[in-house]
Amino acid sequence: MSPQGQLAYWHDADLRYEALDCRRCESQRDYLLQYSPIIRYLSTNIAQLGGTLDGTNIRCRRCEPHERMEGGFDPRYGIKLCANVLEGRKKVEDTLAHEMVHAWDHLKWKVNWEADGGDLRGVACTEIRASSLSGECRWTNEFFGNKILKFTNQHQNCVRRRAVQSVKSRPQCKSDLDAVKAVNEVWDSCFRDTRPFDEIYR
Repeated sequence: MSPQGQLAYWHDADLRYEALDCRRCESQRDYLLQYSPIIRYLSTNIAQLGGTLDGTNIRCRRCEPHERMEGGFDPRYGIKLCANVLEGRKKVEDTLAHEMVHAWDHLKWKVNWEADGGDLRGVACTEIRASSLSGECRWTNEFFGNKILKFTNQHQNCVRRRAVQSVKSRPQCKSDLDAVKAVNEVWDSCFRDTRPFDEIYR
């Protein structure tokens, strides 16, 4: 099958299974909100800053392949989980934790998601923190995803790679070099900042 044919096939499958995918995602979301230690901890800390994240503003939706995302955070609407991309409760947990770190950062520091003048440092900082603290860069995820090129500094390498990818996807990012520059400029302070956790647990 040609690459175009593969895209058409998966797009059709996503449409056919959209309702089923969203129900599964919502069930996993509800379970995690009630039982996951990291999700409950982040929920408590978000509430302490005056925010609320629950089933009303954590929504499971179908995402288009060209979006190349597993989830997203928007301060106006809440969190979006890509139901047709996230397979398994662990993946939903990592993605939800990632987006909840963004929510905490936004409440704490009022991140300018639509930064003017090409200043991507605030976005780069929260992307570094979210990738580091959510668990998505744990060793097993990298190993089974065939992304470990060397064993030293595996966690740092994963966080940097994912942060650069996320910053590149922002509309105000003009080039790959701008994304790398923004991540490098805030790396030391933002990677060390584990709030609201005492340390990196995952």
